[in-house]
Amino acid sequence: MELTPRRRPPRSSARVLAVDSGGSGVRVAVAPTEGDGPVLTWSSPEPVPVGDRGIDARVLLDRILPPARELLERAGVEHCAAGCVGAAGMVALGADLRAVLPGALRAELGVRRLALASDAVTAYAGAVGQRPGVVVAAGTGLVALGTGLVPGGGWRRADGWGHLLGDCGGGAWIGRAGLEAALRAYDGRAGGSTALLGRLEAVFGPAPDLPEALYPRPDRAAVLASFAPEVGRCAAACPVAADILRTAARHIAEAAAAAFPPMSRPPAGGAGQAAVRGTRGGSAGPYAADASDARGASDVTDASEATRTTDVTGARSGPGVSDGADASYAAGVSDDAAHPDRPADRPAERAAAPWRQPPVVALTGGLAGIGPPLLLPLRQELRKQLPYARQVPAEGSPLDGAARIAAALVTGRLLLPVDGSLLRVASGAAPAASPGHTFG
Repeated sequence: MELTPRRRPPRSSARVLAVDSGGSGVRVAVAPTEGDGPVLTWSSPEPVPVGDRGIDARVLLDRILPPARELLERAGVEHCAAGCVGAAGMVALGADLRAVLPGALRAELGVRRLALASDAVTAYAGAVGQRPGVVVAAGTGLVALGTGLVPGGGWRRADGWGHLLGDCGGGAWIGRAGLEAALRAYDGRAGGSTALLGRLEAVFGPAPDLPEALYPRPDRAAVLASFAPEVGRCAAACPVAADILRTAARHIAEAAAAAFPPMSRPPAGGAGQAAVRGTRGGSAGPYAADASDARGASDVTDASEATRTTDVTGARSGPGVSDGADASYAAGVSDDAAHPDRPADRPAERAAAPWRQPPVVALTGGLAGIGPPLLLPLRQELRKQLPYARQVPAEGSPLDGAARIAAALVTGRLLLPVDGSLLRVASGAAPAASPGHTFG
């Protein structure tokens, strides 16, 4: 009998639109749904302004439509099958975006299904895809977001309260603690650091002039965060700086533990789900068999990380797939390759029962650029507070996450919780533009 080789089904040529809008600017990508072909990107460092109605949808559209059309033309297609817009402030300031974008993007780019997401959600999807666990997004500020991917489980969020009320362990927190230690040394008070005082004067000028220069600034958080790398540089020789970073690591791990989802698995013999949560610092709950994997991750930091100069304020070098992976360093080393039998490596089981995957924890954002002085104590803290979670590298950026979510809308494989707040999916309707307004 003659055997005829099986042909692979043709991959989809559909493209999706991904948008990442935040304080460091706007990024746009047009990506293939199946991963075949290049991801075309555009970026601008100018953020979209916030007005009386929150984030101004018309300004965002005027910003993204021209480059989106150009990227579609370069890709050789006329429209996007789906899209995802991730924006900082989507929950509290995104009413105008929710009202205007679905209809406008359908009319202008042919987007039939649109996901509107908090930037924390796109950061999650970019870092770990559609796996259960928690992602800490840390740049100027800090927020942790977790999900167990169980039906009805939703999202769990911790911190993200801003630099005045929270964001503990983030760039502004570290920078402020470093400046306080410097001023303590200037005054001759206990807890001061002459090394940090020297860096303060090198960066900002005479110490007595700092309050006058800092307090009137509308970007105080970013200014504080700009000093965080100085704390990292001093940590090797300055016990005060090293202690600041150890404390920051503890705060980051606390946020991750607070947002870590209750893990659920169906009971062995029947329908339904039994919610089981591993107790922090002890039992690993339903993932006891995986706890040794989490504790066994390497403690050795790649030497190349010591020289990495990622901007702690969260600015990214570029929105491409590889850029996100390079710009973020994980709070751990992935050991997936050593365990090919894990459910995370079996796509069919992952789609059918995503909660069966061992939970993961990852750090993404510019703060990781501080390197080993922060990352090594963070690994230790995560093992203490989340011994049952596997520490993995962040795979990509929030823009990558937006592209993943949009592609999942096309393939019908979106597993992340659609709660109507942090993540909402809309079908395109009539444009909500004001009369006479032309987008783009």
